[in-house]
Formats: sequence, C-alpha cells, structure tokens
Amino acid sequence: MRLKNPRETGRLRALALVSGVYDLALGIPLLAAAPAMARLMGAGEPQPVINAELNGLFTVTLALGYFWAARDVSARRGYLWIAGVFAKGAGALLFVFDHFARGSPDPFLLFAATDGTLALVTLILLLRRASYPATARSY
Repeated sequence: MRLKNPRETGRLRALALVSGVYDLALGIPLLAAAPAMARLMGAGEPQPVINAELNGLFTVTLALGYFWAARDVSARRGYLWIAGVFAKGAGALLFVFDHFARGSPDPFLLFAATDGTLALVTLILLLRRASYPATARSY
C-alpha cells in the first residue's frame, strides 16, 4: 500500500536517511577500531574483540536497511517498525538499564538518548494518519 500524503513520505524518507547515516557513523568505527572506540567511550577493551566487531556489523546492516527503506518508504514501512522503533527503542532501554544496573560509562547514556529519540520520532511518524485513508496504511 502507498502513502497518499507526500509530506509524510518525505518525512519518513528523511528520517530513514538520518538513521542510516547515524548507524554507519557508529558501525564503521566499531568494525575498524573496536578497542579505540571502547576507550573513547570510557569502557574497557572488549573481550573478545569479535563481540564489538559483530555489534559494528549489526549496526552497519541496520544502516543499509535504512538506506534500502528510504528508496520506497511507502512499501517498506515494516522495516522502519522493526529497526526504527523496536531495535532503537529496545537498545535505548538496554543502555539505560545497563548504566544504572551495571555501571556502564556515562557516555553510553548519549546512545540511549539518541537511539530513544530516533525511536520516538519514528514511532510518531509511522502512527500519523493525516490525509490518507485507513485502507492505504501499510504496517
């Protein structure tokens, strides 16, 4: 199903592109320099390093999905629900939980704030129903 409102499509497309760039900016350094990234964030060196590199690969994969979704957000809203709402929202909650329960470094809260904000904005844009009929919505 296609969105009938070009403004909604444009907003979702822009958000998908922003989310993709954000995830690339995080994922590539995790793949290329995981120990340095950990030190930069005030965390110990990851052991084994492959765990951090796999996190980088996962994040780059999410970025590629956002770029794919941005090409046709009307048809690929499901990806935005999974990556933009669920993965980013759950990730934000995990960052907050880990900070308070296990004492992870304060800079990790920046990821919680950024991921949480992107998840909330994605949720709001996906739930908007302005100026297109119920039958045109695609979840």
